[in-house]
Amino acid sequence: MTLLDAGPAPSTPCIQICVVDPRSALCIGCGRTVKEIAAWGALDEASRLEIMAGLQARLVAARSRKQRGRRLEAQEGS
Repeated sequence: MTLLDAGPAPSTPCIQICVVDPRSALCIGCGRTVKEIAAWGALDEASRLEIMAGLQARLVAARSRKQRGRRLEAQEGS
């Protein structure tokens, strides 16, 4: 068996922007946690798809919290 015979590649949300935001503990590129990223290769496809289904909402919520935090910091600094 060769790598070409291994079947389809597993689904992944990775967009090659691999930076974990310290406030949210999420990758700013894909929205996964470090724990999810580390376990990704061992997960079955159904588990990957389940996680992927919630990533966009997770990223939107994290960005919203970050923006609120910046506004509060700006108000406190005024």
